[in-house]
Amino acid sequence: MRALAPLLLALILAQPARAHEFWISPEAYEIPPGGQIIAELRVGEKLKGAGYPYIPKRTARFEILQGTQQIDPDAQLGDRPALNREMPEAGLAIVVHETADNRLKYRDWKKFVAFTDHKDFAWAQEAHGARGLPETGFVETYRRYGKSLVAVGDGDGSDRVVGLDTEIVALANPYTDDLAEGLPVRVLHLGAPRSDVQVELFARAPDGSVAVSLHRTDAEGMTILPMDPGTEYLVDSVIIEALEPSAEGDPVWHTLWASLTFRTPES
Repeated sequence: MRALAPLLLALILAQPARAHEFWISPEAYEIPPGGQIIAELRVGEKLKGAGYPYIPKRTARFEILQGTQQIDPDAQLGDRPALNREMPEAGLAIVVHETADNRLKYRDWKKFVAFTDHKDFAWAQEAHGARGLPETGFVETYRRYGKSLVAVGDGDGSDRVVGLDTEIVALANPYTDDLAEGLPVRVLHLGAPRSDVQVELFARAPDGSVAVSLHRTDAEGMTILPMDPGTEYLVDSVIIEALEPSAEGDPVWHTLWASLTFRTPES
């Protein structure tokens, strides 16, 4: 299976995935001290998607942060789930995963239009034409930045800025704080707040149904997300940047995908 993992991943990544999110998907978001964080790396839609094996060449960063500790996931080529790590101490664990760059060639202009409309940067369509770029055959690169919050024991602690190029930071602890007024989060790019940008929230209720809602950040890059008990959440925000190609076939756009997952307690 490990020998086949690179081929399987290449086949998955070759499929169209423009409106697809990337997220870290723990088997359990609350575990006892001494328990295992077991988590898939997923790409899909509405919290449904295939799990990918761990491929070092496709990974730029993979670690668990807990308190002052930086914990190596000790993942091996082809591991699936990609993460299976014992956590001996109580506290909030922040799982961090950054992919390497991937490439996508657009063969249908409608896919670029649908993607940019969905992620709230339709301006890129006009900018694309103004740059004299073709409507087919152009290349985009993309990189994904995932975080997941897992409560070990009491789950005490807080999310924090971990230094990803783009990231979503929970400003309250979903396992220990009162979420009656919602969960405040901040969206960052290179450490600076992203103001007036779209944040997409996916919520899987205890009955398995998934609801999607759109939110916007304020001048400080913050928005408050509605919360329900016993619900799994994926928070997603995407950036698009123009690239200037120096040769034929070079990418002309680059997207950065930030995600954050957690699950609120039952009560």
